[in-house]
Amino acid sequence: MEQNNHNVSLSENAYRELRPGEEYTPLMPAGSTPREITPYSVVMGVVMAVIFSAAAAFLGLKVGQVFEAAIPIAIIAVGIGNVLGRKNMLGQNVIIQSIGASSGVIVAGAIFTLPALYILGLDAAFWQVFLSSLFGGLLGILLLIPFRKYFVKEMHGKYPFPEATATTEVLVSGERGGNQAKLLAVAGLVGGLYDFMVGTFGLWTESVSTRICSWGVAAADRFKVVFGLNTSAAVLGLGYIIGLKYAMIITAGSCLVWFLIVPLVGFLAESIDPAALASMLGVTRADILADPSSLMTAENLYAFIGKPIGIGGIAMAGIIGIVRQSSIIRQAVGLAVSELGGKKGQTASRTERTQHDLSMKFILSLLIATLVSVFVFFHFGLLDGWVQSVTAISIVFVISFLFTTVAANAIAIVGSNPVSGMTLMTLILSSLVLVSVGLEGRTGMTAALIIGGVVCTALSMAGGFVTDLKIGYWLGTTPRNQERWKFLGTFVSAATVAGVMIVLNQSYGFVGEGALVAPQANAMAAVIQPLMTGGQTPWMLYFCGAMLALVLTSIGVPALAFALGMFIPMELNAPLVAGGLVAWFVSNRSKDAALNKARFDRGTLIASGFIAGGALMGVVSAILKFANVDWFLAGWASSNEAEWTGLVMYLALIAYMAWHTLRAKKEE
Repeated sequence: MEQNNHNVSLSENAYRELRPGEEYTPLMPAGSTPREITPYSVVMGVVMAVIFSAAAAFLGLKVGQVFEAAIPIAIIAVGIGNVLGRKNMLGQNVIIQSIGASSGVIVAGAIFTLPALYILGLDAAFWQVFLSSLFGGLLGILLLIPFRKYFVKEMHGKYPFPEATATTEVLVSGERGGNQAKLLAVAGLVGGLYDFMVGTFGLWTESVSTRICSWGVAAADRFKVVFGLNTSAAVLGLGYIIGLKYAMIITAGSCLVWFLIVPLVGFLAESIDPAALASMLGVTRADILADPSSLMTAENLYAFIGKPIGIGGIAMAGIIGIVRQSSIIRQAVGLAVSELGGKKGQTASRTERTQHDLSMKFILSLLIATLVSVFVFFHFGLLDGWVQSVTAISIVFVISFLFTTVAANAIAIVGSNPVSGMTLMTLILSSLVLVSVGLEGRTGMTAALIIGGVVCTALSMAGGFVTDLKIGYWLGTTPRNQERWKFLGTFVSAATVAGVMIVLNQSYGFVGEGALVAPQANAMAAVIQPLMTGGQTPWMLYFCGAMLALVLTSIGVPALAFALGMFIPMELNAPLVAGGLVAWFVSNRSKDAALNKARFDRGTLIASGFIAGGALMGVVSAILKFANVDWFLAGWASSNEAEWTGLVMYLALIAYMAWHTLRAKKEE
């Protein structure tokens, strides 16, 4: 039986590191028997996967942003359960969210890469998009499960898991009702309406920058120095949950790029030979000579210089993480071997419910079957020779296996999966290897992009699935149930996104006037074309990023978080510090430790509401855009006054968050 609703509350040690000998007891303890897998939870999960796959695919291809589906699905699951008068729905709601959340991660994996096929003039059939997404999703699930205990149990309290925290708070508050649910609902309403006013009506700008002032314009034009700040409630809430430490490290990466590297390159650009500058930026000499002033903006220098350095840093940080976690990888492989030998057969029956995974024998069997299927897909659907097919499947398995832990680590730290950066590295590596075995031109580009699609989806799924498993760990869901039914969500989402992508290509296209933007896919196309047809690649910048990651690691700075800061735009990183400062302020204002904790916990709920409200309104905005509803005040939104209004509203939002958080009392 599940717990009584009035007693539904996470343990006080849910979000902190455990003391020696201390154990965490989930909301639904191991000895309980919650209802999880029911016809209602499975059907609802599938419906959510279909709806959110379609919505996320359209929005992602339109503006390049895939909203996090887990939070709005959790809100809808709780809401429908309450409307239907269902009780003790916590276990079922976790399953609904887990199945449905496959949509966002599958969509991200597919739309970041596969539209590049159309952009490059290559065709992609439904079955190619579907199988690429399906196989990538299956690999992500299967390769992550052996690391579940490490990330969600052994590292308890050491990673903030911002998205998992917000989703968990939604599910708990919905089950409990009362004041906590009202607090979450009010915060969600405030954050949602705030972001909706920006995204749908443009009443103020979504981001502000130093260009708002005349001295800022001069600094940008003359010195290439620009500071940007996203003003959304969702990102502010994300910063609160991430905390000041990681927010500062991430933003330090942005500061290095925007305040040192970009101005320095801009200053030196005039004295650099155009051919050398073109080689460094990865563009043609003609581009430099045609219009140097338009290329030398701070934003373009960031795209040309900062992002490649960030990609190199992410890749090296990933390699460092793999080396550091090699013992964990060996343990997972050793467990698989010992289970296949039958040595662990009796242990499974003694494992408590909340730690019961799918058997390693089942995982390995399905993994082998998936890899064989991928090989058949490559050999008979894309490539001609055995050498090329073996090379392709080797690339997919090795990169997916090694970078699974990196993707999970990134999600655990910042709640944002750098799959586009890791996929760019995959495309570069796979293109080089495929060219070395005689595959280039149109066939080579198609093969490399399909390989990139499989790997991108695998890494996206690994990052998203570790969030689901962390939610289940906090609440006490049976991991085996989440793992088993995640396969269904993956299949449904892959089929949906493949159909939607084909329809959108026929309706809008990805090239030309009125086409969908698909920014990540355009970046992938720009990277892969010169590799397969001859052209410039910024190897020196990748190398610089890799060396920087080594230096940071040697002095004890988390290289992955820092490299993420270089890769993700400044305007999305700076607000994390604002949220982190609010968290630090409210949790250190009093000399009473119990009061500080109560305030911090209340702030976590408010921040979760901001994230949830922003995510839900992202869905509403996607629906409005799909229906061609345009209420956006474009003229006003592009004005200087709208930017000043955005700054004032953002400061008011921060003040509201701090004030509302400080109202907490110790008994809360």
